[in-house]
Amino acid sequence: MALDYGKCAKEIYETLGGRDNLVSAAHCATRLRLVTVDNSKIDMKKLEDVDGVKGVFESNGQLQLIIGTGTVNKVYDEFLAVSGMTAATKEEVKAAAAAKQPLFKRMIKSLGDVFVPILPAIVASGLMMGLVEALGKAIPSFAGSDWYGILDLFANTAFTFLPILIAVSAARVFGGNIFLGAVIGMIMIHPNLVNAWAIAGMDAADIGVWHLFGVFPIRQVGYQGHVIPVIIAVWLMCQIEKWLHKHVPEMIDLFVTPLCTVLITGFLTLGIIGPIFSTAESYVLTFAQWLITVGYGVGAMLMGALYPLTVVCGIHHMYNVIEAGMLSAVDGLNTWMPIASAANFAQGAACLAVGLKAKNMKTKAVAIPSSLSAALGITEPAIFGVNLRFVKPLVCGMAGGAVGALLGAIFHIGATSYGVTGIPGFLITLDYTVQYAIILAVSFVIAFALTWIFWKEEEQGEKKETKDAETKVEEPAADEQKKVLYAPIEGNVIAREAIPDAVFASGALGDGVGIEPAVGEVIAPCDGEIVTVTETKHAIGILGPEGMELLIHVGIDTVKMNGEGFDVKVAPGQKVKKGQELMSFDIDKIKKAGYSTTTGVLVTNSADYPNYQIVKTGMTKTGEEIISAE
Repeated sequence: MALDYGKCAKEIYETLGGRDNLVSAAHCATRLRLVTVDNSKIDMKKLEDVDGVKGVFESNGQLQLIIGTGTVNKVYDEFLAVSGMTAATKEEVKAAAAAKQPLFKRMIKSLGDVFVPILPAIVASGLMMGLVEALGKAIPSFAGSDWYGILDLFANTAFTFLPILIAVSAARVFGGNIFLGAVIGMIMIHPNLVNAWAIAGMDAADIGVWHLFGVFPIRQVGYQGHVIPVIIAVWLMCQIEKWLHKHVPEMIDLFVTPLCTVLITGFLTLGIIGPIFSTAESYVLTFAQWLITVGYGVGAMLMGALYPLTVVCGIHHMYNVIEAGMLSAVDGLNTWMPIASAANFAQGAACLAVGLKAKNMKTKAVAIPSSLSAALGITEPAIFGVNLRFVKPLVCGMAGGAVGALLGAIFHIGATSYGVTGIPGFLITLDYTVQYAIILAVSFVIAFALTWIFWKEEEQGEKKETKDAETKVEEPAADEQKKVLYAPIEGNVIAREAIPDAVFASGALGDGVGIEPAVGEVIAPCDGEIVTVTETKHAIGILGPEGMELLIHVGIDTVKMNGEGFDVKVAPGQKVKKGQELMSFDIDKIKKAGYSTTTGVLVTNSADYPNYQIVKTGMTKTGEEIISAE
């Protein structure tokens, strides 16, 4: 029976604690996104039981109701009519939700937003440094060659100018002019200032001081390698710039605002922010080093156990600040990296144990590829798709990570970069190759063995596959339209549980697959009708053969890109044929924005098809059969 959109919207509204408890409402391709004043006033049980609501969860300060593609927009229209609210953009809802979050979570999220986009530059430099160093050790004559000199220059550039990279990214996050942000970053490492790495060997009397107004001394010292002072300085710059834009007359805004912004921020940065927050950063790094070494590595062991939980909570990017600071210290070694590497490798081992022990083929199909991904440093598929779902593998992985991190602290392993863990980590731990191999091996063995012993498939309530030889499957009529979906994107097809999004992976929006695209083009996976196209162009809903409802959602969290990098070729109500181009998208632009390109291809009403099955995973060309409901 068709869903009564008005009744669904009315019942949702009645559970929310009244109009005064609602701040804003918007929707994406599949979810109604609400921001409320107080979630404790909401009858969650009643909300989950509303006909049409497939799931309810809270994320980043938003209350998200999973309704489904092609339906959510109709329920949303009825909800606005019932509640008397006006439509809000997703950015407005996001801003309202962010304002509700605790200050600590907002700060951590901002740090993640600053560091994620520059990770490719840091990873590239770190790996290049490892390769150059390895070649220099293996071939002594190479170490003094011109090739070594130019490759070493390429390798250390990102770290030499790290404050500028951070400043540009921070200005983007805090809403300021990125070029003014770059200027502030350049001021902090200007060659007229004493290089921060050289100051340790100098006498205080040899360091120049500017005396302004006779009472305002500014030491002529740069901030090479520093992180916290740069972020604070650019945040202040953005506040000054925004204030000036509001108060300076438009006819002189172009000249006055940039000039005053740089002058005010520059003086405050070199005179106050730099000295205070560089000292604060030194205390943070000292505490981190103490935590790693305290009690002969007990602190490191604790962090090795807890690290996966910070990944689950989405606050693991805060470690980037610590790691960047460690790299800028005198010894230039990132001793935090082995903790993360041991934790990640252990989660991969636990996931592999599940994959090898499980009899359920779907579990195997998710767990084994996810474990390989974790071994390369990408743990989200293993944690969200397998370990967190079954709990015991997560705990066993935490035990393995704890022991591996303890060994890393005892060996005092240090890396020359950050953003790289697992097997690729060998390239940035060349001076500790044997020790690094030991911590990975120990983490792996403990996590794998414990999972193999304590995890039992039957405990998870998984159904054993049975086969009735006497049951005959009725062949469909030759002229019946096939309920088959073909790959809409060329790339690597992964199981739905391995999609790095909790909602998609859980199956709340229906069963299907994820595709890691090799080409940025989406074609129609079947004949059908376009039901919906999101305003942000990242998702398309299709009504396919025999009433199959299909959602193609390009990337994870790409709604935040507001359509940039996406070009949709179809419109709602349009009939399409299998193989027809629906959309093109820029893979590099999505990655540079810090988002996963993994695309969800989901049959949102898969429960209506008892013979539903995934036909193929792995590398796939467009047009190959991937899902069947025959």
